[in-house]
Amino acid sequence: MTEVVKVKCLRHVYPDKTEVKLCGLDFVVRAKEKVLILGPNGSGKTTLLSHIIGLLKPVEGEVRVLGVDPVKEFNILRKRVGVVFQNVDEQIIGPTVWDDIALAPRNHGLNPQEVREMVENILKEINIWHLKDKIPHYLSGGEKKKVALAGAMVMRPELLIMDEPFDGLDPRSKREIIHLLRKFNQEFGTTIIMANHDVNLVPFIADRVYVISDGMIRLHGSPREIFSRPDILRQAGLEPPLLVELFSELAREGVPVEIPLTLEEARRQLLPLLSPSSP
Repeated sequence: MTEVVKVKCLRHVYPDKTEVKLCGLDFVVRAKEKVLILGPNGSGKTTLLSHIIGLLKPVEGEVRVLGVDPVKEFNILRKRVGVVFQNVDEQIIGPTVWDDIALAPRNHGLNPQEVREMVENILKEINIWHLKDKIPHYLSGGEKKKVALAGAMVMRPELLIMDEPFDGLDPRSKREIIHLLRKFNQEFGTTIIMANHDVNLVPFIADRVYVISDGMIRLHGSPREIFSRPDILRQAGLEPPLLVELFSELAREGVPVEIPLTLEEARRQLLPLLSPSSP
C-alpha cells in the first residue's frame, strides 16, 4: 500500500531550548489505515503530529507527507490534510457553526454554490445540521469536537490528523466520534492518524499502534500485538487494560487463553472453560 506518512528519527528544539527526540522505529502510515500514536502525556505525541502537519521543522530527521516535505509544501497540503487539535476552542473561530465549517472551502477560493453544498453535506454526514446556526462558544465539548471534525473533513482530505480526539468527552460522545471516524475511513478511504493516551480505546479506533515514550518509538503492531506486550506498555508509562492484565495472568498460570481485545472475545473464551463439562 502507498506510504502516506514517513518519519525517520526526528529531533526538535523548542525556543526555550527544550529538546524532543523521537527515534527507534520509523513511523510509517499507509493509505486508508487508522493509526494510533499511544503514549503518556509529555511523551512527544503532539510534537510528532506537529511535524507531520508542517507546523514544526525538525533539527534532524526526515518527515514526508503524501510524498513531500510538509514544511516546504504546507500550502499545498492544507487541501489534502485535515486537522483536529486537542483544544478545539482554539480551532473553531467562526461566529456560527456554518461559518466556521465554511472557512476552509472559502479560503481555497471555491464559489458560493460549491461552499454551500460542501457545508450542507458534511453537516448532514456528521449529523449536526441542527447546530448550523449556533454560536460555537456555547456548544458542549462533544458538539465542539464534531464541529471541528466537520471543519477538518469538509474538503474531503486524504489524511485526517487528530490530537487526543477523545479527551474530556463523555462515553456517548466518544462512541459517536468513533463511529464517524470509522465511517470516513470506510466510505471515503480517509487515512487517519490519532494521538491518544487511553489504552482502553485502542481496539475500537486503530488498525495499527505505535507506542512511544522517553524519546523512543518502542513498539508498533496491531492492537492484539500491542496488548500481547504489557511489559512494553508498562515501560512506556501506560497501564494495560484490566482485561489484558487478567488474561495475561491466566495464560501464565497455564490456562489456555489468548489476549482478548473486547469483552465479547473474553466471554467467548471463558464460557467453555467455566462450563461444568470442561475438564
